[in-house]
Amino acid sequence: MTTELRLSSADRHDPTETLTLEQKEALQRAVSKVVALGAQVGVSADQMILLLQSGLTPGELLDYLAARTGEVA
Repeated sequence: MTTELRLSSADRHDPTETLTLEQKEALQRAVSKVVALGAQVGVSADQMILLLQSGLTPGELLDYLAARTGEVA
């Protein structure tokens, strides 16, 4: 739920505004965690980028990775 709140607040961020150092660091940590989860379930960073470019939202990507964790035992 916390992730969803953070993602929804990121959706409201104006892309023309410069991120603060704190925001950049938080974003870097979040991306690192998503990449690590993807690697754990067999989805590479490049594959995740393609999924996002094809129209998947960040929330949908997280749902997809979470569903894959059930497949990996």
